Amino acid sequence: MVYKDFYLLGESPSQSHMVEIDIYHDFEALKTVVADSFSVVDPSGLAFQTEQMKSLENMDEVLDWESPVAVSINGHHVRDVPSPDGLPFLGSYLQVYPDHLGNHQRLFSTLGSVIKHTDLGRTTYLTNDPTVAFHAFQESPFWTKKINEDHPLYQIKNPPAGVFVGDTDTQAWRDVHKFLPAALSPKAVRHYTPMMQATAQSSFKVFDELDEKTEAWNTFSYMFKMASQAVGKLALGENFDHFSSIDAPLNEIVRTVGEVLELNKKVASKGAWYSHLPFGDPKRLRDVGAEFQAHCEKAIRKAQADHTGDLPIAEAALNATSIADFAARAIDEKGNKLPRENLLPAMAVVLGAGFTTTASLLSWMIYSIVTYPGIQDKLLQELIDNGVTSDTEWTFDSTNSLPYLDRFIKEVQRLHNPSYQPARTALRDQILPGGYRFPKDAVLVCAVHHIHNNPKVWDDPAKFNPDRWGTEAVKNRPKGAYAPFALGPRSCIGFNFALQEVKTVFPTLLYRYEFHRSGDDPIEYDPNFQLIRPMNLYVRAKKRTEWPQPSKKE
Repeated sequence: MVYKDFYLLGESPSQSHMVEIDIYHDFEALKTVVADSFSVVDPSGLAFQTEQMKSLENMDEVLDWESPVAVSINGHHVRDVPSPDGLPFLGSYLQVYPDHLGNHQRLFSTLGSVIKHTDLGRTTYLTNDPTVAFHAFQESPFWTKKINEDHPLYQIKNPPAGVFVGDTDTQAWRDVHKFLPAALSPKAVRHYTPMMQATAQSSFKVFDELDEKTEAWNTFSYMFKMASQAVGKLALGENFDHFSSIDAPLNEIVRTVGEVLELNKKVASKGAWYSHLPFGDPKRLRDVGAEFQAHCEKAIRKAQADHTGDLPIAEAALNATSIADFAARAIDEKGNKLPRENLLPAMAVVLGAGFTTTASLLSWMIYSIVTYPGIQDKLLQELIDNGVTSDTEWTFDSTNSLPYLDRFIKEVQRLHNPSYQPARTALRDQILPGGYRFPKDAVLVCAVHHIHNNPKVWDDPAKFNPDRWGTEAVKNRPKGAYAPFALGPRSCIGFNFALQEVKTVFPTLLYRYEFHRSGDDPIEYDPNFQLIRPMNLYVRAKKRTEWPQPSKKE
């Protein structure tokens, strides 16, 4: 063993660390040892050099250098995360809101791949670097999901148990995560496909009537009804009757979910002090949140009223009529059930998060076929070429045997992904890829929208091109470059259901209707909603009377 002094480039050599080195280690092992000494997240980005900027390329050169060795990270010296200039009290608020997507893009372009801004006392860190995001998404000694006051979901964390709004290092999260993923696994999702198709078909009455009246309709409003109706059946086995008529009201659970997500975005964009106000939006958020939980509790009791017989987790997932039924019947290998105190928070998350993302995704899928020339025709032709008719009964296998539909969905999720702010919390002071100092307990938002539109990662990112999928460029993309449902152990457990739902609902609608955009105003996203949704996308759905012929096989 030998000892060598190292210091981070950008700091004084007087701040060097003495590192114990095993001379029999290779050069990569040396990087790991030094990275650990300085809490550098990714050792692969380390390089060594002298004060005179001469590169030290191997173990012998490092060991032979008599002075402290400088360490760079991805070619950079260590630096604080940059931020825009702010105003007293307001901070950067006026530079970010209301158009946070556009302004974050501007800040990434001018400040770099990791940025921060402070708004009314709350500091937010963001990244559009896929490598930084990939590391943040991993449950590791550096990162975890810990929802503190700087986290964008803090206001809806209470009660704390849940698969999405719970801290990883809690027994409540471990209990819920032991049970719930089984009910949303690919095997479990298979037997919900007929229900998804029935949900789409239930809308025919409404869309046919709107077509007869030659009326355009707000895409998100009806996709919100569509996705929530499917989740109502999934979670509770309940029909929300959202398509009993054109103006059918939203189920109370669905209505309160929408209001909670809008209020939370308004409250989270301001300082932590704002959330404690006993009036205005903060009070309304607390009141509506309590109302939502009360509706959930009542619906869960109703769904579990006919509970019949316990089953092991895997069997319960395949035989349950709903997730509420699954939760009542599933037992682990020791005969234990999901603790009752964790059931309501877990179910509330399934109901709350289970349809809003899907509603936005379906809306952006419809936007894409009425905006990008030729896409709708290609999707329809694929259905015809695969023998789809009005009598087709979709299955898990048939929906997943449509390669162009799959590429189309991937491209919609890349360019128009509904989720933009999955966040993780630093467990220690650390140095991120790129040399950025990042403090313990700070929250980093992995800005999915900006990662997916990063020109350093994607070729011509503003172009909608489903055929990019499967190319070598996309296959060789960096880890973390595509994260529509986040990544790592805390990624969305409902992604199987969400993808199966859009792969069933969308082709069912597309085969029956020809979609056309109504109006040509620029599409606006809602800056006051938790997800990226189109506010003013109106379409006409004209019932088809003819279909193309199957393509000739060569």
